Amino acid sequence: MKRTARQIAAVLCMMLFAASASGSVCATTTQEKLDKAKEEKKQTQSALEQTKENIQGMQGAKDSLQGQLSILNDNLEEVSENLDELEHEIEDKIQEISDTEAALQEAEETVAWQYDCMKKRIQFIYERGDAVYLEMLFSSEGLGDFLNKSEYIEKISEYDHKMLEEYKETRQTIEETKQKLVARKEELDSLREKTKAEQDKVAGMVRSTANNIAGYADQISEAETVAHAYEEKVKEQDANIAALQKQLAEEQAMSRLAARSARRDISEVTFAEGDRELLAQLIYCEAGAEPYEGKVAVGAVVINRVLSSVYPDTVVGVIYQNKQFSPVGSGRLALALAEGRATQACYQAADEAMSGVSNVGNCVYFRTPIPGLTGIAIGGHIFY
Repeated sequence: MKRTARQIAAVLCMMLFAASASGSVCATTTQEKLDKAKEEKKQTQSALEQTKENIQGMQGAKDSLQGQLSILNDNLEEVSENLDELEHEIEDKIQEISDTEAALQEAEETVAWQYDCMKKRIQFIYERGDAVYLEMLFSSEGLGDFLNKSEYIEKISEYDHKMLEEYKETRQTIEETKQKLVARKEELDSLREKTKAEQDKVAGMVRSTANNIAGYADQISEAETVAHAYEEKVKEQDANIAALQKQLAEEQAMSRLAARSARRDISEVTFAEGDRELLAQLIYCEAGAEPYEGKVAVGAVVINRVLSSVYPDTVVGVIYQNKQFSPVGSGRLALALAEGRATQACYQAADEAMSGVSNVGNCVYFRTPIPGLTGIAIGGHIFY
């Protein structure tokens, strides 16, 4: 399950807090500090890689949405164009219907006129009776003229009937055309409503997709900020590791130098008032949970440094030498001194060490065991 950028930032803050806390309290030797620094860097590097992977995933999702948005915009443009075409076609149909209604009105007026003319002729014939035809026929000058007039009368009647039928057919055709146009307009109106609905749907999808893209952009920005913080932390941890490696090398060199350098005899040391209390409290902080032999060994390390020519020549100078004993830097030694936490065993171990007893030879360092470190193992410490 991938973390969000805010969750990653919260984890980073907790990691940085834990790192700062553990560096000053838990590490009791330079090697332990170095090991812890390497482990913290490993965790930070892992978190950085996870953050970068999350960024790649979010960037991929954003790119995918960007592609979808492009397609949706194309669809929206196409739907909008279709809607415009429908609007124009509907306008054309409205005009055609208007023109058809005008033509229908004209046809109806023509039929009415034709029909009125027929009625007048029929009325004239009815009122005059057959006399008008007989008068026309009898006034013929000959047989040929008679036949021509007879044919003329028949053609007039046929013409009236024919024209009436033609205008009726024209009116019917116009009515049918109008019905088709109205039906087509209704069909276009329905299609227009559907197209508008499709346009609204696609527009909504465009807005939603654009919002999602903006959301991913914000998350990517936040994750990039977190990644930058991890990168800066890795740089700091690299610098810290390099410094600790240098310090460890110096300590190892000091240990070898101490082994080769001149040593005073315990009888040459003059202990100051408070040295016993200070050493007992340090033993409590460093080996309070260790067996008695471990307590004596810690006290012996301090006295071995006092006796060596490469370290300060007083108990106070050795214990408070910069960055040598972590209880000093963390404040635990000060608290133990203030509250008098040292047990009787710690005082007894301090007395033995200050008398010159050493169960670790001339060792001047100790730490928890790590692979490759050789020395004298007592309790949970290796003395070297």
